[in-house]
Amino acid sequence: MNMTNPIKNNCGCLRCFRRLRISVELLATLAKTLSVSVEELMEEPSVKTATKRGPTSLLHKQIEQVGLMPRAKQKFISEMLEALIKQQQSA
Repeated sequence: MNMTNPIKNNCGCLRCFRRLRISVELLATLAKTLSVSVEELMEEPSVKTATKRGPTSLLHKQIEQVGLMPRAKQKFISEMLEALIKQQQSA
């Protein structure tokens, strides 16, 4: 598995993001947090990969719920996630 770009290794997560109607601002924040471009988040995988079987993870369910929220709440949650990720990376 190529760990240099984990976002490309998780196609299931990418499909989840593509199904959501999220703001461009949130996409930009996600791309920055994941250290990828917005284009990389939106591009289709070129090779069919095996998908994880089983129930949807709690994180995926939560991301779907965030996508249904008003843009202001999406932005707030995105900022909180970014702050937590930065805090974890510096620890």
